[in-house]
Amino acid sequence: MTGECTKRRISRKTNSFIFICAILSIALSAVAQDKPQPLIPFKTDTPPVIDGILDDPVWQKAPHITGFKTYHPDFGKEMVDATVVYYAYDRENLYFAFRCFDSQPDKIKASVTSRDNIRPDDWICINLDSFNDQQSLYAFYINPLGIQEDSRFAGGLEDASVDMVWYSEGNIDDKGYTLELKIPFKSIRFSHKEPVEMGVIFERMISRRSEAGTYPPLDPAQGANFLTQTMTLIFHDIKHYTLFELLPAVTYSRRSSMEQGELASEADRGDLSLTAKYGITSDLILDGTLNPDFSQVEADAGQVDFNLRYALFFPEKRPFFLEGLEKFNFGGYDYGDPLGAIVHTRTIVDPLVGIKLNGKVGDKNTIASIYAMDELLDTEEEDFAHFSIFRYKRALSKDGFIGGFYTGRERKNGFNRILGADGQIRINPPTLFGFHFFQSQSKQDENSPRDDGHALGLHYFYNTRDMLLMLGLQDISEDFRTETGYLTRTGITRFRSGILRMFYPDSKVIRRVDPMVHAYLIRDKFSDLYEADIPVDLRLILSRSSTIVVGYRYASEVFLGEKFSISGARFRASSQFTKQFFFNLSYIYWKKIRYIVDPYQGYGSNASATVRYLPSEKVHLDLSLVYSDFYRHSDSAKEYDYTIIRSRNTYQMNKYLFFRGIVEYNSFRKQLMTDFLASFTYIPGTVIHVGYGSLYEKIQWMDGEYRMADNLLETKRGFFFKASFLWRL
Repeated sequence: MTGECTKRRISRKTNSFIFICAILSIALSAVAQDKPQPLIPFKTDTPPVIDGILDDPVWQKAPHITGFKTYHPDFGKEMVDATVVYYAYDRENLYFAFRCFDSQPDKIKASVTSRDNIRPDDWICINLDSFNDQQSLYAFYINPLGIQEDSRFAGGLEDASVDMVWYSEGNIDDKGYTLELKIPFKSIRFSHKEPVEMGVIFERMISRRSEAGTYPPLDPAQGANFLTQTMTLIFHDIKHYTLFELLPAVTYSRRSSMEQGELASEADRGDLSLTAKYGITSDLILDGTLNPDFSQVEADAGQVDFNLRYALFFPEKRPFFLEGLEKFNFGGYDYGDPLGAIVHTRTIVDPLVGIKLNGKVGDKNTIASIYAMDELLDTEEEDFAHFSIFRYKRALSKDGFIGGFYTGRERKNGFNRILGADGQIRINPPTLFGFHFFQSQSKQDENSPRDDGHALGLHYFYNTRDMLLMLGLQDISEDFRTETGYLTRTGITRFRSGILRMFYPDSKVIRRVDPMVHAYLIRDKFSDLYEADIPVDLRLILSRSSTIVVGYRYASEVFLGEKFSISGARFRASSQFTKQFFFNLSYIYWKKIRYIVDPYQGYGSNASATVRYLPSEKVHLDLSLVYSDFYRHSDSAKEYDYTIIRSRNTYQMNKYLFFRGIVEYNSFRKQLMTDFLASFTYIPGTVIHVGYGSLYEKIQWMDGEYRMADNLLETKRGFFFKASFLWRL
């Protein structure tokens, strides 16, 4: 009797165990079905011909995906037109092909333009996490005619200055358009292991509908967070190469400048430079350079450079510094943070020699380091400044990381050094927390005392389909200095909060409505006075890639121990009005500060406008205006107005060759600048540029001195030639 009861109990336990296992098995099976399966590209021995036509046998065998869904302006909607992506590879290259259907092919927005100039067009993008570690992305953009743009994304920031070697072609037909592209494994960094795993998100933009979508679809609960939502690509038997590149460049320039009313030639200048790249592994790269080239291919667009509190920011353009630049983005960065960059390589003005090591060591560790010897041309006592920069990051779960920085600029009689830590943590899918803390030591010369300072930043970011919430705190001491970064202001404590709510009306014209409220509270440590900055804005996202923003900003600012109002109203609008016409307009009417030794209150307007007209796919006509004025508050007298008119006209003969002419007039400086450029770029690095420019001023030479005049006089003239060739082993 006892034995039978025992058997019954054992039988019940066994049945319960089997039942629980069955439930767990069903649950795990459901989870496995919901989890996206890895993409296995087709491995081919016969690569496709990159011509934008999908007639190669490889595309008949390659797997494909479809089912793009929108993330802009809303999430999870079926895109109006279907997109099909094919994917393949061989030992040395990645291959992708796209069939992008369009029910109105005559309205496809595309142009033959220069590289990195296609965002106003329709485009496809391959967002590639080459290490599959959710820390950074390569982005390969292609418009329907095969014109390229590329970038690197890390630490919440996208850097479009990087240029990589890859190949693409496009073709528009009666069904839409087709694209083919080839990405050499030598052009990207990836894990040195077998098999190789990468993450990918495919993206498509249809300009006239203000519609962007992805595959895999983005989760509305995570917002447009690409890094944590990639799908895995798996590659077997990739060639792990030893990368070796040489980039020799030659530049020649001839300049003339005004001397006693006559143009006089300065000494001709010719420069040779050499940059080399060596792949220690496929994910760790050593770069070296001698006399890196920094010839300006095109004059920077004019900016208002009068009555400024802060220095203007100009991006890096030198090839040696561009690779790995995104690794210097730091955690806890907040929009408007006075510490814009802890490493801004434009502070290395005229380097004679440079060495750089960057990449990954193991699965979790990233390093980036730079040494450069910079010639000091404007000093008599010192010849060189020595830059030493080191960055370390260790990957955490999702896109989180923790890391540190050291930067140093050493001179014979002084130095600036910064040591600090930073990081970010993904608390849950929509929530990110970031931080940084940097300590600086500075000495201006051998007789000055050492100054120590700190910069602290905390940032909370929450993003879903319906709401974006930001909280931030920055504290920068009075004596914090950086000679390797970009810093606009010291001696402040700044708290920021912001909320953006998204509404989706049932309208084909108004696609989204975004009311936005921000609040900044700032303590100026020098004066112990407080500033407030509360902007309230309403943004409308419309069709035809159109946006309208209206708002009012209640704000104050402390300057040299005095508190001033900087409140005002603002309006912004932009639209791809037709395939041929684009415009962008911004206007602010606000109270201003006269930034001089004895500051005072004023008011005035800031405005900018751009009109772009494309009479054909190959001709681009751009006209822009920048305007600023200032009226004294005490008597309403106009103290100045500042206008810059710029005409930039380009004939793009094909994807490689263009001719460009720029004319810019500065009414405040009473200067006219002309800049003409012929440019041939086969691939990034293999280029020929020929340029000619002049500067005219409203002056005349009279009685042994320069005086103001009504007519323009040519005061500077310059010619330059640059050629470089990328040699890759």
